[in-house]
Amino acid sequence: MPRYEFRCKACGDTFELSRPMDRANDPARCPHGHDDTVKLLSTVAVGGTAADPAPGGGCCGGGCCAGG
Repeated sequence: MPRYEFRCKACGDTFELSRPMDRANDPARCPHGHDDTVKLLSTVAVGGTAADPAPGGGCCGGGCCAGG
């Protein structure tokens, strides 16, 4: 289940809630009982595949060290 991050406008507390995607924009109550909250934009980056090589390694990313 996705996790969404919220910030309370009343106390400034930031908190996370797990909820289904179809409820992502539902209002959220902060742990201190305040109702004036906003959903924060997620900055999670997703991309690539498990088969992609890890970046870096050797000189010039490992490409120039290959060969004879």
